[in-house]
Amino acid sequence: MTTPDDVIVDLHPWTIIVSICPRGGFAFAVQPPSFFTFHYHRHSSFAVRRAERVRQCCLLLQKTALHSSRYLSPTMRCAVVLSILSLISATPMQVSAVQKAGLRFPDPGLASEYRGLVKGIFQTSYAAYKKYAWGHDNLTPKTRSYSDGRNGWGASIIDAMSTMYVMDLDDLLNEAVNHTGTIDFRSSNTADHVSTFETTIRYLGSLLSVYGLRGGKDDVLLEKAVDLANKMAYAWVGDNELPFGCINFSSNKPDVGVTNIAEAGTLLMEWATLSRYTGNDTYYRLADKAMRHIAGLEAPFPGLAAQNIDPSSGEFVGGYITWGGGSDSYFEYLLKYPQLVGLGDRLYVNTWAKAVDSSIRHLLSRSTVGNYLYTRDYDASVNKYSDVGSHLACFHAGNWLYGGTILQNQTMVDTALELLDGCWNTYASTTTGIGPETFAYITPGGSDRLLTSDQRSFYNVHGFYVKISSYILRPEVIESNFYAWRITGDSKYLDRAAKAVDSFQKYLRTDIAYDGISDVDDESSDKVDNMESFWFAEVLKYLYLTFDDPAKMSIDDYIFNTEAHPFKKW
Repeated sequence: MTTPDDVIVDLHPWTIIVSICPRGGFAFAVQPPSFFTFHYHRHSSFAVRRAERVRQCCLLLQKTALHSSRYLSPTMRCAVVLSILSLISATPMQVSAVQKAGLRFPDPGLASEYRGLVKGIFQTSYAAYKKYAWGHDNLTPKTRSYSDGRNGWGASIIDAMSTMYVMDLDDLLNEAVNHTGTIDFRSSNTADHVSTFETTIRYLGSLLSVYGLRGGKDDVLLEKAVDLANKMAYAWVGDNELPFGCINFSSNKPDVGVTNIAEAGTLLMEWATLSRYTGNDTYYRLADKAMRHIAGLEAPFPGLAAQNIDPSSGEFVGGYITWGGGSDSYFEYLLKYPQLVGLGDRLYVNTWAKAVDSSIRHLLSRSTVGNYLYTRDYDASVNKYSDVGSHLACFHAGNWLYGGTILQNQTMVDTALELLDGCWNTYASTTTGIGPETFAYITPGGSDRLLTSDQRSFYNVHGFYVKISSYILRPEVIESNFYAWRITGDSKYLDRAAKAVDSFQKYLRTDIAYDGISDVDDESSDKVDNMESFWFAEVLKYLYLTFDDPAKMSIDDYIFNTEAHPFKKW
């Protein structure tokens, strides 16, 4: 029974009763639902965000003095109620539009031409895959055969599906969806164990992305996603907060050993989405506790988690810090996951912002030639910096630009655009116009004594030198360039994308498809004989979207997972 001083806040299915005692104390009672009773088929995205705001409000109030011994005046009673109501109704994160308003192509005809070229590259590549490698993971263009590095489930088919949707290739997409129904994801088709990370971002990410993009009409995609996740859940052992990196699907046992923060902390977008679609919050809870655990550990610099981590102990192994492989997508999801779901819990965004701020303070440096800005790696265990860069790490330019725009932090935005200029310089400086796998710089006060004469000569002209010269169809520079175009509207990013397409056409084309090259500074370089599935999922999608109508898949409406599979904001 309530009294005249009770205030009932009914946000179905939440019920909150705030009791203002006659002598001035106050208390409240809450009857909460499960967060994931709000899922895709039955409730609006507003309901999801509203429920989460109420949940956060309740958690906050539970941590404060809920039973006051002080006497409150009528004015204070009203203030208490209004404060609670404001916490419930307030938007948790003030996010302005990220994509530049009214974005238009300076030359619509040229944009249409390049959009058609990119679509043609996709169709040529996929036709060759269908002819020589159908059902397998990757096409090997030089030998006209296939490889099965992703458990033989047809990674190129699954990874390509969301790009087919973006490009309106409906016949190919319908064929791919139908084929998915024939795949048994409960057992590996190869002797390889299953990577928790790679399987999540490629297979699970695409299945759930396309399921959502097509309005939930393809039940088979959700069924296969559940099959995969139920097997991958064995990566968590006992009370471990963190998953191990690989699982034996035959024995349902993980490979016990050290993993890294990218493998353990790049799951939440996909696993939370699976919970949303199924109503089973087990998937969300597994992924969330892993990412939350990493974010809660004491890092070498604020926000900058060390790369390696042991799921058995839950502790970092060593103190190596990088925005490159092994760490990259953990930082990426700290920013993207809250944007996807609209959470009021600021842990992830705050951790991301601290990581970027720490990077600006501790990792940034400039080359002695060209004055190019870059992020250094740092090993806290030996207090040593490394002036290395990588194609993988170049995602950070787009990530910082996106996050800096959301947080209205001009320092982050300006820094991101400079980092992108440095990454693009690795493309513009080679004879093929394509960037290498890894490269390095000489920082002020640094030495060039370990460089070869060719590296030293190259550095003195271009401001970096090449360490690993291959290009294996990676997307990160193209990805960051896409974000720069969508956010700034500067046409130079269209010009860069066009130059990349021209270079790909000239140097990656084979007689049947497209292939990586072993030396980006050699116009007659050998091919690597492997067309990775992320060629379909990422490179060609980001290029196509760069030249496509910005309103069709606005970055204000969609969040891309680390494999470029788009998820509509909740």
